[in-house]
Amino acid sequence: MRANFFQTADDHVRGLLEPRRVVRWIYIARFSLAASIYVAAIRLWMQTDQENTLVASLTFALTMIVTVPSAIWTEVQRRPPTVAFMYGQFVFDLLVVTAVVHVTEGAASGFAALYILVNAAAALLLPRRGALLVAGLGSAFYVADVIVVGAGPLSLALTLQLAVFVAVAFGTSSIAARLRERGQGTERLEAELARARLRAADILANIRSGIVTVDEFGNLQYANPMAAELLGLPIGDSIGRGILADLRRVAPVVGNALDHALRDSVHLSRAEGFLTRDGAVFPVGVTTTSDPGDGQHVPRSATAIFQDISDQKRLEQLNLRAQRLEAVAELSASLAHEIRNPLASIQSAVEQMARRPAATDDERTLGNLIVRESERLSRVLNEFLDFARVRVTRMEGVDLGHVTRGAAALALAHPSRPDGVRVDVEVDGVALPFVGDEDLLHRGIFNLVLNAVQASPSGGQVRVAARAIARGQLPSGVSFDDGAYEILVTDQGPGISAEIIERLFEPFSTTKPGGTGLGLAVTHRAIEAHKGYVLVDTEQAGTRFTVLLPRPPRSTGESA
Repeated sequence: MRANFFQTADDHVRGLLEPRRVVRWIYIARFSLAASIYVAAIRLWMQTDQENTLVASLTFALTMIVTVPSAIWTEVQRRPPTVAFMYGQFVFDLLVVTAVVHVTEGAASGFAALYILVNAAAALLLPRRGALLVAGLGSAFYVADVIVVGAGPLSLALTLQLAVFVAVAFGTSSIAARLRERGQGTERLEAELARARLRAADILANIRSGIVTVDEFGNLQYANPMAAELLGLPIGDSIGRGILADLRRVAPVVGNALDHALRDSVHLSRAEGFLTRDGAVFPVGVTTTSDPGDGQHVPRSATAIFQDISDQKRLEQLNLRAQRLEAVAELSASLAHEIRNPLASIQSAVEQMARRPAATDDERTLGNLIVRESERLSRVLNEFLDFARVRVTRMEGVDLGHVTRGAAALALAHPSRPDGVRVDVEVDGVALPFVGDEDLLHRGIFNLVLNAVQASPSGGQVRVAARAIARGQLPSGVSFDDGAYEILVTDQGPGISAEIIERLFEPFSTTKPGGTGLGLAVTHRAIEAHKGYVLVDTEQAGTRFTVLLPRPPRSTGESA
C-alpha cells in the first residue's frame, strides 16, 4: 500500500510538470477569461465605459489570434513547447490579465490575483530566473495600469500586493524546481530499471538453461525461449494456463520438483532426471526456488531452472573411462612382463622338443601348434605393452592438419579397406599449430579413421574434417581457455548399438573378427595424454567421432 501511494504520487508529479498539459490548461483559462470579459462588456454595453468595451473586445480578438495558432502548433502539429514559446505565452497572458484588471478595476475587485496564477504557471515551466522575470514584468504591468493609466497613488496595499506577487513567484519556482528534480530522479530510476529489465530479459532469453515459473494453482507465469526448446512444448503461448500436467508428461523431474516446491516450499539445489522430446530421452538437471508471495496481491510461486546435462554426463563417463584405462594399462604392463618371459621359455623348449630326431609326427604337429599359438599370444602381449606405453615422449610443434591428412591417407591405403570406400579430408585453415607428440597423435587419429573405413559399406564415404573452434562452440562442461581444435571422423556404417557403445573404448572390446579391441583404447589414451577428449555420436545412418584438443595460446602456437 505504501509503495502504491508513492507510485501514485510520482505519477501526479510527472503529470503536473508535463509541459504540454500545462500549456493546454493555459489556453483554456486564457480563452475563458477573455471570453467572459468580452461577454460581460457586451451585456453591459450601455453601462460600460466605451474605452473598457474597446479593451475587452481587443483582448478577446487578440486572444483568438494568439491562442488558435499556438494550439495548432502544440496540439495539432504536436510541436514541443520551447522556452522562447513559453516566454511569449506568459507575456501575452500578463497583457490579458492586465487588460482584465484595467476593465474591472482589479485593484479593488480582486482580479489582480490572476497575476499570481500566471506567476505560478511560469514557475512550473520556466527556470527560476525566468519565473522571477515574469513576476517582475507582471508587477510592472500592474503598477503601470494602476498608477499611470488609472492615475492612482502608490499605496501600502499596492506595495503589499507586489510583494505577494514576487514572493509567490519565488516560492512557487522553488517548489517547482524540487518537483522537477524529484521527477527527473524518478525518470532516471525508471530508465535504469527499464535498462535492468532489458538486460535481464536478454540474459534470460539467451541463457542455455530453461526457466519456468508457475503460481500456486499451477498456472504458467513465465517461461524463457530455452525452456520451450528443451521441452519441445509451445509453452510461450500458455501464460496464465495450467502447465504442470504437460511438464509431468514430458519432464517428470521438472513437474514434480515444481509441485514439491509449491506444496512444501522445499528448494532443490540439484536433482537429476530424464526429459523426453521427439522420441529422444536425455538427462536434465533441475534446481528450484519458491516465493511465498504476500498473501494478498502477489500469489505464491515456484521457479524451476533446468538444463540438458548430456554433455556433462558424457564428460563424467570420459573421466571414469580414463581412470579405468589407466588402471588397465598398469595391470596390462605388469601381466605382460610376467607372462612374456615364461612364454618365451615355453616356446623355445617346445621348438627343441619338436626338432628331436626321436620325435614322432604327432609330437611335431603338437609342437608346431604350441609354437604358433605362443607367437600369437606374444603378439597380443606386444599390443598390451604398446597400449600400456601410450605416453607423450616428446613435445614439439606439429601441424594437426598435416597429421590428420597423413593418418587419413594411411587408413585409405590399408588392405582391410572395403572396395570403393573413399576418404574425404577437409582441413579448415592453412595450418593448425599444436604442441604435442606427433607419433602419438598420428596413432590416435589413424585408429579412428581406420575404424570408420572398416565400418563403411562398399562404395561408402568417410569424411574427415579438422578445424579450430572458439571457446563458445565447445560442448557444455568442456573448458579450454583459448578454444580448441576439433577433428571429426564420420562414416556411413550401420551405427553402434547401445550395448557396445557403453564399453566401446574399453580394452579388449571389439566386434571385429580377430581384433584385440585395443585400437580405440589406444586412441582414447593418446588424446587424453594431450589433455583432450574423444566423443562419439551414433545413429542408424552412421557414426561420428569427435576429437577435441586444447588450442595452445597464440604466442605458443605461433612459435610452433
